[in-house]
Amino acid sequence: MTIQGTGWKHDLLLALCATLLVLAINAISGFPTIADLGADNDSMLRLVEVRDLLAGQGWFDLHQYRMGLTGGFVMHWSRLVDVPIALIILAFHALGASTAAAERAAQIIWPLFLYGLTIFVILRASRRFAGTGVAMPSLVLATAALFFLGIFNPGTLDHHNVQLLLTAASLWLLMEAPFWRPAAFLSGLCAGLTLAVGMETAPYVAALGACAAVLFILDEKERLTARGFGIGFAAVAIAVFVATIRPADWGTAQCDAFSAFQFVIAALSGFGLAAIAGLSGQSTARTRFVSMSVLALAVAAVAIVFFPQCLASPYAGMDERVRTYWLNDVVEAQPFLSVAVNQPKLMAARYVTPFIAILLIGLQLRSRRLRREEGLAAVLLIVAFVVSLWQVRGSTFSIALAVLPLSAWIARIRLQASAAHSWRVSTRIAAAWLVSLNATWAGVAVAAQSVVHKAPGQINSDADHALTCGKAGDFSALAAMPATTVLASSNLGSAIVMFTGHRTLAGPYHRNVGGNLAMLDAFMGTPDAARAIVERQHVGLVAICRGNSEEMSLAAEAPTGLAARLLKADAPDWLELDSATANKPVEIYRVR
Repeated sequence: MTIQGTGWKHDLLLALCATLLVLAINAISGFPTIADLGADNDSMLRLVEVRDLLAGQGWFDLHQYRMGLTGGFVMHWSRLVDVPIALIILAFHALGASTAAAERAAQIIWPLFLYGLTIFVILRASRRFAGTGVAMPSLVLATAALFFLGIFNPGTLDHHNVQLLLTAASLWLLMEAPFWRPAAFLSGLCAGLTLAVGMETAPYVAALGACAAVLFILDEKERLTARGFGIGFAAVAIAVFVATIRPADWGTAQCDAFSAFQFVIAALSGFGLAAIAGLSGQSTARTRFVSMSVLALAVAAVAIVFFPQCLASPYAGMDERVRTYWLNDVVEAQPFLSVAVNQPKLMAARYVTPFIAILLIGLQLRSRRLRREEGLAAVLLIVAFVVSLWQVRGSTFSIALAVLPLSAWIARIRLQASAAHSWRVSTRIAAAWLVSLNATWAGVAVAAQSVVHKAPGQINSDADHALTCGKAGDFSALAAMPATTVLASSNLGSAIVMFTGHRTLAGPYHRNVGGNLAMLDAFMGTPDAARAIVERQHVGLVAICRGNSEEMSLAAEAPTGLAARLLKADAPDWLELDSATANKPVEIYRVR
């Protein structure tokens, strides 16, 4: 049986229909996620990065010159995501479209293209996971889950959607490996690419690689799977290293972006896996286990000896004030306990369906051993769920992977219903559908919260109200002013560089330490201390967004600081309010 012979055209058509449905919903509502980007700072800055590339900034130059202290700072993102977005813009330019129209087309086409591909991949994986009868439940659950996540909304140019697609594709192709020879190689390639796009997927890539190795240890027939995965993983690491890193930086290790560290580990583990799978004399499970253990120890030794700095927590070296006043309030970086206490709606919507999916797999284990495909999906789902307990961003992957066991569960109940019609089976089907949808649990949490009248515990604890200034019109007055440096809270930084020609000190990125500290010192310090910083950093304008949770948080922490005074409309004498922006979403003060 091959991948081509199992209804892939049918699944592609279903994915296309789901994508067109989402496109229609957004078009009818006027593409609200483009009209108001809200707190989607990463998508805004991604578009700025693409604009800079098209304007002639070097391929290897990842500086964001209009954010941070003088000279800017180097972003940790990969150029790989910039390329398709830039190509869409160039294509529409070639057709005669204006820059604004070309960018809007890219904002619509790119995330919806990824949405359709991810639906297709989940459908294919679901078929391998559960066999026949799973297509319709998988389609409905995947369409709803990915729509609910929001990372595929028009306007979303962030890299998390790319990472989810590549991770899901790597899992599906690893499931396909015994039936389609190139699948293992392509699985390794997808795993390498998702790691190159961002380090957030390192746990999932490690789990996929470990699965390929364990499959070979347990069954000598998986030799081609292990070899193909290893070659694909190592080969793409070489290609990405050469294509995205300037030769002068080949010896530099960056722990938060693809660099010499990730390249060496990927090449060593990938080629090592392929070499072991290709060796003769690996006929027993014990021999294969010993060989893989030696490889694992070698990879660990290289990491410890040559890259010890990258074995610490990703934010271990972060300035404590930046951690306190920025990172601790980033919603996607919150741990489970914080989410459960402060954001019950988010907790219910993000954690319940993956937990149910894991329970279903556990119940299945009571009656029989998991099949190969079920075991692979279970491992990756559990890893994603564990990561989500550390940071809520992991739930993006666990929610998507949960579709496999949930759709299989619904398919089994539907099969029972077709064999024996009764109100009990019908009730079970309805209940299974309801509990498998994230929106159901979000609604339950909202209803429960309204009953107990519980308000968010902290200023920044409600993800739905993190930022009120996300429209181009909010920054129109600022955009009309002569270019200068703007003092504003960090979660206004991306919008300022996207919608205006100004530069800004602060931005919600961990590498922008100097600019963020200058903003904190200015907004939390006395007006005299703030003025010294403003003069030192050549700030010409100060922008305030009323209702912005970050500014309210800073004002609460420093009641006599500049941010608190501006929120009370009590500006020091060295600042002059632009009268045209009074009581507008973004109020602008000129430095006298």
